[in-house]
Amino acid sequence: MSDYGRPLEFGYFLVPNADDPLLDTARAADRAGLDLIGVQDHPYQRRYVDTWTLLSTIAAVTERVRVFPDVASLPLRPPAVLAKAAASLDVLSGGRAELGLGAGGFWDAIEAFGGPRRTPKEAANALEEAVTVIRKVWSGERNLRFDGDHYRLKGAKAGPVPAHRMELWLGVGGPRGLALTGRAADGWLPSSPWATPERLPEMHARIDEAAASAGRDPADVRRLYNISGTITDGASEGFLRGPASQWADELTDLAVGSGMDTFILWAEGDQEAQIRRFAEDVVPAVRTQVAQERGA
Repeated sequence: MSDYGRPLEFGYFLVPNADDPLLDTARAADRAGLDLIGVQDHPYQRRYVDTWTLLSTIAAVTERVRVFPDVASLPLRPPAVLAKAAASLDVLSGGRAELGLGAGGFWDAIEAFGGPRRTPKEAANALEEAVTVIRKVWSGERNLRFDGDHYRLKGAKAGPVPAHRMELWLGVGGPRGLALTGRAADGWLPSSPWATPERLPEMHARIDEAAASAGRDPADVRRLYNISGTITDGASEGFLRGPASQWADELTDLAVGSGMDTFILWAEGDQEAQIRRFAEDVVPAVRTQVAQERGA
């Protein structure tokens, strides 16, 4: 299926470098009218501030934009506590938090920070268990129980319940992760450097097959895309490296031809300038072109 017909959303991918004007940039994204701000989560990176602390602060200094980890590092974030943190942020922000989650990577750094070193199979198993645990903790029920190989709940009490129906998005690329997304997640969150446009159809197919097998409509799964590039004034220098008109055409094709519906800008160069150009020159054009193509 090339177009799932979902509403479009647009966001910004914030690198949490402690030396950067992080809150000013977040405010700029909020003022520009973007829907989302995602913050990458690498606790072992000495140059970065903590992702959850930053997300909380962003939510406090902005008015409308939703925030999420892009994506939370599961091996260093126990899922029950992660679910509690996400729900708490959603309550405190008035329903402006979502949860992006990944199985982990950079295992040397994770192990150096006290986390487990997992094989690909172990990481996939732990991610599947974590999805179950998070859903249980968000349920608001009491006496929660789960007995997995990696995570357990033994009579836990959930709370607070998220202020809105918080979505769980998985940043995965392997067959098991894609199948898990189709069965149990609210969205898929890949990045364009590794999930290139040419790879999207086969990856969508795995999600769709799993969703259908689980009795779900594949269109219920949001398809987010961290898009790396630069908006320029010159001629095209490749995919998402060129003028706003090129960006509008390529994002339109990704929406109606490759099934993506949410685009998170991961820009190079002057961040506030890129946010402004994205919000003013690219986003309206994409919305118009997608509406026209869907109407046709």
